[in-house]
Amino acid sequence: MKYIIILGDGMSDEPISSIGNKTPLQVAHKPNIDKIAQLGSCGMLHTIPEGFAPGSEIANLSVLGYNVPEVFEGRGSLEAASMGVNIEPDEMAMRCNLICVQDGKVKNHSAGHISNEEAEELILFLQKELGNDIVSFYAGVSYRHLIKIKNGSKKIKCTPPHDVPGTPFTDVLIKAVDEEGVATANFLNDLVVRSQALLENHPVNLKRAAEGKDKANSIWPWSPGYKPTMKTLQELYGLNGGTVISAVDLIRGIGVYAGLKVKLVEGATGLYNTNYEGKAQAAIDALKTDDFVYLHIEASDEAGHEGDVDLKIKTIEYLDQRIVKPIFDAVSKWDVPVTIAILPDHPTPCALRTHTMDPVPFIIYRSNEKGDDVAVYDEFSCRNGSYGNLREMEFMQTFIQKE
Repeated sequence: MKYIIILGDGMSDEPISSIGNKTPLQVAHKPNIDKIAQLGSCGMLHTIPEGFAPGSEIANLSVLGYNVPEVFEGRGSLEAASMGVNIEPDEMAMRCNLICVQDGKVKNHSAGHISNEEAEELILFLQKELGNDIVSFYAGVSYRHLIKIKNGSKKIKCTPPHDVPGTPFTDVLIKAVDEEGVATANFLNDLVVRSQALLENHPVNLKRAAEGKDKANSIWPWSPGYKPTMKTLQELYGLNGGTVISAVDLIRGIGVYAGLKVKLVEGATGLYNTNYEGKAQAAIDALKTDDFVYLHIEASDEAGHEGDVDLKIKTIEYLDQRIVKPIFDAVSKWDVPVTIAILPDHPTPCALRTHTMDPVPFIIYRSNEKGDDVAVYDEFSCRNGSYGNLREMEFMQTFIQKE
């Protein structure tokens, strides 16, 4: 048996008045996904364990069948694995966004989706100006970067910047959970303020402003953690070889710890203009030799964070036509049985522009089994699916059939 999970990050939503009180999944033209829903079986999945915020790191770990409370050590430590950055026992890693602050408020979490080249120049500049024996900056992709801190404490409360657009940044600076975290919180908040002074008139930002683009004029550290200990998917589920395909360091880092090979696809951006065809072909090629492929598409999540309903619909249609169709057409010709799952990791409602904890709809299609009676794929139809409501690890336990 071959297995592939096609994950449309943040794809599910809530009814939106401007599109007839329907969700983007209900409005989007997605005949290929709906066909697989008709042939397969559906249900709803709660991806966020109690006590955790609905971040992509939590949700994707759950989808992949991990016990989140046992293994989670912060987003930064997962992204470090993708970037090839080792975390020593006395080090703490954190995600570090480049964000846009305007009139003292968080304008957006992505600095207007800054390019890799511009972001790398800014991160190298910050490493030169602020880096030392205590803190180091590492360039990632677009607005997503990494810092490591010696002897940092994770007893701090951080706010993801995508949760607070329009909020004064001083209201959501890092806070200590207890006395142990005070020094780390103060140190990080000082870094934020110093970064703003350094970045505001950097040539990259002056050029962006002249072009009408948002400045990347502040760092934003969040999701602290140490090096995690995780079993591989082979150890957990007996999978013999697997590949992760994503434009996002977080997902690739989870894949590294899960024992998956990381396949980089040229032109993969994490946005609506990603190389869909290249990612689909990479998934098909990987599935020929591996038992398992985790294909992650970020575009719908970013559209949700931007509050762009039309773009979110378009990203779902792109997923349907340019990812699902070529993969299904290819594997349908194979003699070996294939199991396909299609789902988001969490909702990213356009009205809220952030993640929620609501359950997400999923399909599991097996080429050697008859499906249930669900005819279309969306947040409401899948409630009638034969799988009912699953929680966290139950999805992977259901998806992988023990032979």
